[in-house]
Amino acid sequence: MGIFRSGMAKTRQSFFGRIAQLLGNTELDDETWDDIEALLIQADLGVQTTGRVLNELKARVKREGITRVDDVRAALKQTLFSLLKVPPPLNISGRPLSIILIVGVNGSGKTTSIAKLAHRLNRAGRKVLLAAGDTFRAAAIEQLQTWGQRAGVPVIAGQPGSDPAALVYDATNAARARGHDILIVDTAGRLHTNFNLMEELAKIKAVSSKVVPDAPHEVLLVLDGTTGQNALQQAQKFREMVDITGVIVTKLDSTAKGGMVFAIFNELGLPVHYVGLGEGINDLVLFSPENFVNSLFDEN
Repeated sequence: MGIFRSGMAKTRQSFFGRIAQLLGNTELDDETWDDIEALLIQADLGVQTTGRVLNELKARVKREGITRVDDVRAALKQTLFSLLKVPPPLNISGRPLSIILIVGVNGSGKTTSIAKLAHRLNRAGRKVLLAAGDTFRAAAIEQLQTWGQRAGVPVIAGQPGSDPAALVYDATNAARARGHDILIVDTAGRLHTNFNLMEELAKIKAVSSKVVPDAPHEVLLVLDGTTGQNALQQAQKFREMVDITGVIVTKLDSTAKGGMVFAIFNELGLPVHYVGLGEGINDLVLFSPENFVNSLFDEN
């Protein structure tokens, strides 16, 4: 709970703290509801998700005859909690080699998330190999190699400009030959409107499934938590190109817009598997709906 509480401080203090103050100072009238609505939208729940939260909250207040401020706050907490689900375990067990494809735009924290995920899995006793599939940027290859060393995980990389699908094919064969049970593949993070990127992701999927049936077993989208609703639009674009199985939200500790996590569940119907709550290699944390919601309302 501690890392969630400190990681979500900005969102808590900026918006949910203000909602708590608002509820503490007033009778529930139309103006209060308008103020709550405005704060939820500013916290980046988005218009659709905010509408759903308010409708459910008003119905609950009416149904249960709630008048006390503490009870309204508790009802809001329960309503938000009901939007979230505990993420299922990643589909990376029960076969000799599981392949995770990581997608997302440049600057979203994709490369660091890959290293942090590899580090987590490594510590859990898995034998992880990384593939530097973003072959278009020399910096991306170097960054993954640097982070791979930090995480104690080997990296398969090619020359800048080489064919990413060929690299993934080689990495998949290498993972099998060396007895690795997880291969995590970085992919090019060019703008999500780029048609070539769609073709490239399709090619990468095709070559990995040639070597390992059903691959990739997970396709995780990395979203930058500081971009709020823009991240949601990115997610919609990526879903049109590739079957996203889940989400990693980065930089939540750097933003007051943490409410976008509710919109990911509500509007995209995708599980958030991990959230980034700091810079360190151990700061990629398994998403917990309970800890997340509690950290937004922590009154201490």
